Amino acid sequence: MTPPRPRRPLRFGLSLVPDSSAPLVRTAQEADRYGLDLFGIRDQPYRRDTADALALMAAVLAGTSRIRVLPAVACLPLRPPAALAKAIATMDRLSGGRAELGLGTGMEPGGVEVYGGPRLDGAASRRALEEAVQLIRLHWSDQNGLRFVGEHYRFAASQAGPAPAHQIGIWLGVTGPRGLDLAGRVADGWIAPSSLVPPKRLADGQRRLDDAALRAGRGPGEIRRVYVLEGDIDGRESRGFLHGPPRQWIYELTELAVGHGVDSFLYGGDPGQLPVFAMEIVPAVREQVTRERARPAQGEPRPEGPPRAGRPSPHGTSVP
Repeated sequence: MTPPRPRRPLRFGLSLVPDSSAPLVRTAQEADRYGLDLFGIRDQPYRRDTADALALMAAVLAGTSRIRVLPAVACLPLRPPAALAKAIATMDRLSGGRAELGLGTGMEPGGVEVYGGPRLDGAASRRALEEAVQLIRLHWSDQNGLRFVGEHYRFAASQAGPAPAHQIGIWLGVTGPRGLDLAGRVADGWIAPSSLVPPKRLADGQRRLDDAALRAGRGPGEIRRVYVLEGDIDGRESRGFLHGPPRQWIYELTELAVGHGVDSFLYGGDPGQLPVFAMEIVPAVREQVTRERARPAQGEPRPEGPPRAGRPSPHGTSVP
């Protein structure tokens, strides 16, 4: 039986497509001002209309004061891991410890290939991802005489560094069973988009992640659970999971946190709805989760499982 995971403090943030025509830094500054915890930047270098994710990270960190910033997720086939490790560590040092790292194999193999990166099959891409995690951690270590020789990457240096200002988490953006096994073995976190991992798949993914961690001699609680909320906030009636009014979002996020142990949420919808998410939904979810987590100590039942179709919401809506 999988032991219960510890209840991490909730984190909330934004997952942004870096549209080069949008006011990207200003949006990040608004998220910082609203008190959000995380600012994730999607990394799609092969798209002509997007800003470079790492350059934008540096600009955002320079223009904000408290929010943590990460590529969500960095496109590994176009980001050599040693160079990526150095860039992220440099930004972490310059920002006082506010950089994190999301890492993935690239969502569009065709785009990666035409941009000059390798086109790898599923097994090879997972091996490359595991090697990259090992190499990046070696780069951030305090060892000397570094050497790494893998199937996909090689690296040698007389000394490590620069070391990051804090222990940077490496969160893997994976969705398949074998990718989850890898995350359970080696990652500090799992980033799951709601469009690819809807609630009906989330429970199975969490169990697979936990089982892989235990087989590797790790505690499942070592792995942060990050859920990217790809939906719409509006004032109309519910049109499905994460498509409806704020009261529906409050209920669904509370169930995801309490029933599934999701501890971090990145809003990936219309940035124009950021004030509603940050000022109305986030405080209400924090309050409701605190209340729900206190119930077992008082002998009250605790809700289990993901949001389900037709389940009545305490706010009077039918939750999808």
